Amino acid sequence: MNDHDAIGPMMAQIGADARQAATALAMASGDAKRSALEKAADAIWTQRDRIITANAQDMAYGAEKRLSAAMMDRLMLDEDRIKGMADGLRAVAAQKDPVGDVVDEWTQPTGLHIQRVRTPIGVIGVIYESRPNVTADAGALCLKSGNAVILRGGSESFHSSQAIHACLVTGLEAAGLPAAAIQIVPTRDRAAVSAMLQATDHIDVIVPRGGKGLVGLVQREARVPVFAHLEGICHIYVDASADLEKARKVVINAKTRRTGICGAAECLLIDKAFQEKHGDVLITDLIGAGVEVRADAGINGSVAAQADDFGKEFLDMIIAAKLVDGVDGAIDHIRTYGSNHTDAILAKDDATADRFFRELDSAILMRNASTQFADGGEFGMGAEIGIATGKLHARGPVGAAQLTSFKYLVRGDGTVRA
Repeated sequence: MNDHDAIGPMMAQIGADARQAATALAMASGDAKRSALEKAADAIWTQRDRIITANAQDMAYGAEKRLSAAMMDRLMLDEDRIKGMADGLRAVAAQKDPVGDVVDEWTQPTGLHIQRVRTPIGVIGVIYESRPNVTADAGALCLKSGNAVILRGGSESFHSSQAIHACLVTGLEAAGLPAAAIQIVPTRDRAAVSAMLQATDHIDVIVPRGGKGLVGLVQREARVPVFAHLEGICHIYVDASADLEKARKVVINAKTRRTGICGAAECLLIDKAFQEKHGDVLITDLIGAGVEVRADAGINGSVAAQADDFGKEFLDMIIAAKLVDGVDGAIDHIRTYGSNHTDAILAKDDATADRFFRELDSAILMRNASTQFADGGEFGMGAEIGIATGKLHARGPVGAAQLTSFKYLVRGDGTVRA
């Protein structure tokens, strides 16, 4: 669909259909939602050849747009990644249904019994770039949490996302749930994004998942509430007490496993005492793995770091590196340049690690582990719709439980207020 003038009416209809579907989903049984996700997983695997063919079209489009190697890696689907999508759907299906879960309950002196119970948010809009697997992850998590979802994938993942979405609809229909519970915007026209950001009557929250440009646009223009992180500027601090061999493995993994994800390490902070003891071994490892190390004074990197290399999300085989004066120096640097996404400390000393955890306020803090674990699937959520770095409602990996609100159920026995 290319008629720009038709975008507004089309999006209004999609929104109205989603709102109606959300009403039905809020009352759907856990068994129905689980069945829909299992059937969708089966469809994704059965239709893997069709999905790979669609993805080939997107890869050609991405090559024409001269996307970076990291972005092309995000875009690419093969059998292993499709199996990962199907497995993720099954993992979400197997989780406990969060809707109706009693979060807390108590009885007041007045005799009132009060429960705080999870309830769906309603309609969620997800706007994302490149990664077509977000279609499956977002659709699954929204369905599991009883929410209808409107998906708007990036122009580069258009064909892949459509093919995956068709499998999700197959699952919905097989389980007797409304097909409009998971909708995908059928156009690359950017006017559809603007329409979603203004759709306060139809969408309850927007989740942007992509680069700084996309997320910044959403945060600036949305009238609908937003769950978002602007950038994944992830730091690893290597303390003097760190185990050398463990540090070598973690640093390489955190930077090179997949450079295009938001959990990839972008800055290496090395305690001067560690450097004095072990030299440039971590830097040598990185350069040997093909990483360009933009190094501050005292480190023999690939090139000298510039001021704007710190606080930068490279999403590539590039990392900034700096020597710091112990954990105090690391904390100061992260407070100045971090994005409150994920930061890690490599240390054997418990007191130092505890200080790092206590004094930093990132959504995810790790000790002796790769920042690449900053992922809802690795947190046992089956999948994630994104990593939220704000402090309201959801923070960190946003799974099914984080896509619920709550209501209070209050029971009395002819109880009146004095």
